[in-house]
Amino acid sequence: MGLFTRDIKTMDDLFLHVMQDIYYAEQKIHGALPDMIDKATNPELAAAFKAHRLETEMQIERLATAFEMLGENPKGASCPAIDGIIKEANEIAGEVADKNVLDAALIAAAQAVEHYEITRYGTLIAWAQQLGRRDIAQTLNVTLEEEKKTDKTLSTMAERKINLRAAS
Repeated sequence: MGLFTRDIKTMDDLFLHVMQDIYYAEQKIHGALPDMIDKATNPELAAAFKAHRLETEMQIERLATAFEMLGENPKGASCPAIDGIIKEANEIAGEVADKNVLDAALIAAAQAVEHYEITRYGTLIAWAQQLGRRDIAQTLNVTLEEEKKTDKTLSTMAERKINLRAAS
């Protein structure tokens, strides 16, 4: 079911669909992280990816809880956006020979993922509040703050070390 299909008739339908979208995305991200961990040559970057993989497991569990709050079973809906972001990351990483440049490319790919997640969670939180589901909004806000923190960590790593090495 696409975002603009006839199956979405109400705000509740739209909310559920985007929940399914991010649930699918989190699972795809969780599956893609081991490859990013293996490709990272900077130990600090590899450790950040490992930590984020564990965090992603908790985020998937948190989403499952949010589905239960809605009286729904956790279920993903195909997300072409995250599929495209991951595909592009794999293509770029496969083309980079210089290990320092590869680390910079991995950070850029990871941040594209983080920014996608930040937009989705921000939207879901706003909608949950509008729908009177502050319980779900609070649950999702924990994940949103984690995603923002991960993005900031990646930016700091890139700006202080990795991008400098890649450029020299």
